[in-house]
Amino acid sequence: MQLRTSHAHEEGCDRRWSLSTTKFTGHNGHVTKLHANQVQFENGKFTPIPGTDFTMDVDLVLLAMGFTGPVKNGLLDSLGVKYDARGAVATDDHYMTSVDGVFAGGDVKRGASLIVWAIAEGRKMAAGVDRYLKAGKLAKA
Repeated sequence: MQLRTSHAHEEGCDRRWSLSTTKFTGHNGHVTKLHANQVQFENGKFTPIPGTDFTMDVDLVLLAMGFTGPVKNGLLDSLGVKYDARGAVATDDHYMTSVDGVFAGGDVKRGASLIVWAIAEGRKMAAGVDRYLKAGKLAKA
């Protein structure tokens, strides 16, 4: 890991690490405060450090989030798709999920990764779909 400073940082900012936002508050639909605490990484997860809660005055919050996993409370859960231990969609060797005829690949199956893996898995998943269709499974559906 490297700490890099860009021209934007040189203009002035306060860098703080190991913080967890707990909530936002405001009035009339506008955010005015960010509530957070310090955290420490232990046993594979971030845990709050007691007594470190604080608030920060804000008027704009931008959320920059990476892939946090598949959206489950929608199509996936309504179909009854099973998940693996990491919370990603579980598939067989041909990229079919636990639901017959439903396939998954890329980030939803693998977790956040590189685009080249998503492309490769898309191709393998397409081969799995082709195999499934050629086996006549579609006619039985």
